[in-house]
Amino acid sequence: MAKEVFMPKAGMDMHEGKILHWFAEVGDRVEAGDPLLEIETDKVTMEVESPASGILLCRYFGEGAVVPVVTIIGYIGDAGEKVPDRPSMAGGEDRAAEQAKLAGFEARRRESEYEYRVAVIGGGPAGYIAALRAARLGAKTVLFEKDLIGGTCTNRGCIPMKSYIHAASSLNLVERAFEGGILVGDDFPEFSFRAVRERKDGTVRKMRENVEYLLERAGVLVVKEEASMIGRHHIRAGQKTYRAENTILACGAKAKQLDIPGADLPGIVSSADMFELTEAPGSLVIIGGGVIGCEMAAAWSRFGSAVTVIEEQEHLVPTFDPDISVEIENSFSRRGISILTGKKLSRFEERDGRTAVILEDGTALEADCVLAAVGRKPNLAALGVLADQLDYERGKVMVDEYCRTNIENIYACGDITNRSILAHSAIKMGDAAASTACGHPREVRLNRAPLLLYTIPEAAGIGMTEQQAARQGEILVGKYPFSANGRAVASGEAEGFVKVIADRGYGEILGVHIVGAMATELIVEAKTMMDMEITVYEVADIMHPHPTWSEAFMEACADAIGECLNLP
Repeated sequence: MAKEVFMPKAGMDMHEGKILHWFAEVGDRVEAGDPLLEIETDKVTMEVESPASGILLCRYFGEGAVVPVVTIIGYIGDAGEKVPDRPSMAGGEDRAAEQAKLAGFEARRRESEYEYRVAVIGGGPAGYIAALRAARLGAKTVLFEKDLIGGTCTNRGCIPMKSYIHAASSLNLVERAFEGGILVGDDFPEFSFRAVRERKDGTVRKMRENVEYLLERAGVLVVKEEASMIGRHHIRAGQKTYRAENTILACGAKAKQLDIPGADLPGIVSSADMFELTEAPGSLVIIGGGVIGCEMAAAWSRFGSAVTVIEEQEHLVPTFDPDISVEIENSFSRRGISILTGKKLSRFEERDGRTAVILEDGTALEADCVLAAVGRKPNLAALGVLADQLDYERGKVMVDEYCRTNIENIYACGDITNRSILAHSAIKMGDAAASTACGHPREVRLNRAPLLLYTIPEAAGIGMTEQQAARQGEILVGKYPFSANGRAVASGEAEGFVKVIADRGYGEILGVHIVGAMATELIVEAKTMMDMEITVYEVADIMHPHPTWSEAFMEACADAIGECLNLP
């Protein structure tokens, strides 16, 4: 496939570049890395290297042309290979056709034959945001939620987990208070699991009530019944049928079930069940070392449980950069959490009121409680008659960048789709789905959705891992430890590092990976910089206040270009 040559964006203030000279003619062979053309910006004159080896198939602009950044200016490929007859934005697709298609969705304020302009099935982050956006745009909206408003995230996932992690972190700080010069008596701190759970329940209730209040004030009708599609425009819930011009599917996901002997034993619980425990188990085995399993391990190990994590892959949190995984494993080991990676389950057995986890290699571990944290799968029960009409990818509903399915008036967002497994992605998708359904097309881009891990310490990542980036070309890698950061050391939180990966040619930030205190907050700056296409050179030059955690990101960028003064 032909490789695009595009006008680079060499800095956040660059909007266009002038082509001064082409070093190759159409039909010439060029090699990857050779100078291909010379451009001039408002700041510098620079050479643009060939992104690939091959034949220069076309040049859309001649010398002297002023071209907007990220516009395709030519192609390199095999002789005779067909390429578009006109330039477009980088990515290859000419957006004119898409915009023409969207023109038909312009808002039409008219009386509808339908009872509701927008119906939303599911009251989680994707669903309630979709309902609020539709109502804000003037659409008569109904929201169906069979369980609790706020969905899994608010009631049995993100929010209760963070409440428990807060308690665990606080306990960790109190127990280490002597490091900061605070002397604690022998009988303090006194830990109450009951109090922690009560605080969690109060937090969850408050967050859920906030969402319910917003829906009420927006004029959204909330139907607390299980809904099912009985036609493209008809939804059955309880004993009533509702007619809607557009329907947004935000049905969420449910926990996967283990398919091995003994998986139905009473000692095996889900992540939702963990939040209902009245006391911390003496011993806890967690099946699955992903985000949910690791966060549970971090919390319950501080609550007094002897925790073992079993992961089938070679490292914990395998979706993160391997350096992050190794650091989390080391941190867990220092805190007494047992880790078994590269292990497969064989079966479960009940032994004297406890549950035994049997591995394929014959290892047996007995525990008071076993948590199955092996992932989630989309909840498709509400699709009804549309189940056989929708397009799927790996069992998830396929949508485009506007959250449209293959059925004209049906939209989908959140965990039910092939594009999202994160609450913050689901929120953006819900907004885009409702906006588009109401005649205000909004594209959602999820290519830079941060991954977050609320352990002790935290971890976060965005963009490519070092291995992924290296497969695409030459890269720069910078790394800065929190043990060299004044704020981290003064706070007694010197674990971890910031790692930055950038393109060697232009300094574009390709990935940022952080493990340490405040990682889930620091990643926001990295996302902002990447979205604005700010380079490592510019970040390294941006003044960061001292002493702050954020300096570590700046220093990692400086390290990537060999300019970090605070490292040897």
